[in-house]
Amino acid sequence: MTTTIDSPAGTTLRPLVISRTFPVSRDWVFKAWSTADHIKRWFCPTHYTVPDATVEFRVGGKFDVCMRSPEGQDHWSRGHFLEIVPNARLVIDMNVVDGDNRPLMNAHTVVTFAEECGGTRMEVTQTHTPLAPIAEMMIKGAAEGWKQTLDKLEREAASVPVADGIQRSVVHATFTVERTYDAPRSRVFKALTDPAAKAKWFAGGNGYTLLVREMDATPGGREVVKGRWDSGVVSSFEALYHDVIPNERVVYSYVMHLDDRKISASLATLELREPKDGSGGTHLVMTEQGAFLDGYDDSGSRERGTQLLLDMLGNSLKD
Repeated sequence: MTTTIDSPAGTTLRPLVISRTFPVSRDWVFKAWSTADHIKRWFCPTHYTVPDATVEFRVGGKFDVCMRSPEGQDHWSRGHFLEIVPNARLVIDMNVVDGDNRPLMNAHTVVTFAEECGGTRMEVTQTHTPLAPIAEMMIKGAAEGWKQTLDKLEREAASVPVADGIQRSVVHATFTVERTYDAPRSRVFKALTDPAAKAKWFAGGNGYTLLVREMDATPGGREVVKGRWDSGVVSSFEALYHDVIPNERVVYSYVMHLDDRKISASLATLELREPKDGSGGTHLVMTEQGAFLDGYDDSGSRERGTQLLLDMLGNSLKD
């Protein structure tokens, strides 16, 4: 966070760092920076709009954004891309300017994207250099402005309707994840099917608050896990159990929603086997066949999220 404000013009201050975890793929969050149409949807605080923007998504390309206040005042930032690493990192150098395009403040902005708990953690590091006295007020409001801006981005990630540009589509993906646990099959089976045991490992990560947890892991039974992210977006997991053989296998289908938007439908099969090397314990094989819907491009994040969850399952078996 910026801690020193009262500095002369031209003095670079301590960076502002703010991050947010979005329950969507890195590819989606990265693309949100890539066009003027995307930027116009979210790149401004609450009650502001972006009536005009130029985004030339290449190194050296323009990043010019006009934010319009509720009172109708236009505030321009003009900059350019210094670095673009797909799905990983952006560096943008921009100046906040007055009506005559005179710079008031420089904002050197580094944005990184990382997978986290099946979603994407985006971190913004912005280093401010005041170039005019009015910059002091701008810098004081930067943290809250970014918070409100990222709130908009998360709502956008969850709620972009088909009518606003997402075409009906289905992307298929199949993956298998295997783990060997130093625990008997009966205990691993319990961790998969007992509500209290599963609650120890099947949950969201940082920035997630559990709202609903219901579970009946019998054939025909249902499971619901619903939680709210810090921005207000609600993600939900709704499963139907089809086949449950004690200590051998579990088969269920499930759908995922972000708010009211259905993003995927999947079939998951979990097999509990004896390790081939005869070392004892349990060899778990999870196979998932997923259909990702209407523009939600998973880009492998579901598989990586599953790997993290099964690691958390293993940790729960150590208790």
